[in-house]
Amino acid sequence: MTEPTRVLIVDDHPMVAEGIRAILETYEDIAVVGTLGNGQEAIDRAAELAPDVILLDLNMPQVNGLSATEILLERDPDTRILILSMHDSPEYISTALRHGAMGYLLKDVPVEEIKTSIDRLMGGTRYLCTGATASLTPGTADGREPLTHREQTILLELAQGKSNRDVAAELEISVRTVETHRKNIKRKLGISTTAGLTRYAMEHGVLQGTGKGF
Repeated sequence: MTEPTRVLIVDDHPMVAEGIRAILETYEDIAVVGTLGNGQEAIDRAAELAPDVILLDLNMPQVNGLSATEILLERDPDTRILILSMHDSPEYISTALRHGAMGYLLKDVPVEEIKTSIDRLMGGTRYLCTGATASLTPGTADGREPLTHREQTILLELAQGKSNRDVAAELEISVRTVETHRKNIKRKLGISTTAGLTRYAMEHGVLQGTGKGF
């Protein structure tokens, strides 16, 4: 017998989370392993709960859905993230997909579509609900791909002169993950040297923690 798909629901509105849980628990091939209230709780408990799919709200206290997606995927790249949101703007949807989410659902979709989307993700296919399909607009208006929140954080650390190993220890991720982020940052900004990254950070206010320019 095939093991049921393990689903974790993360939403800061208890009624929403419990409503989705009630729907999913009607399916024999789905096991809801928990409902959590914010991204930090998801990060802290994902290893323990071992979900196959995480339904993740975007706007949550402490750690939002985008940042949580990056960190969860750094720790377990096989996790399938399905964003559940009320926002249908192209910016929200394309940004979520850029951060590594495999699917995007609007909160007003029919209940059966939640099940369909989970099945699709488990089959290795990305899923966008009908209201989100027209939103895939990669890059920004100036043609440059923006840095993710995680990449901004790592750029700040590197610009302060920290080594890959120092950054890995600070953020509790592997050195290899830092190296991957570093390569992506250089590619996106068109900068090939560490000195160039530092100069960029200074010119855009990153070293003052303002995050300007992103």
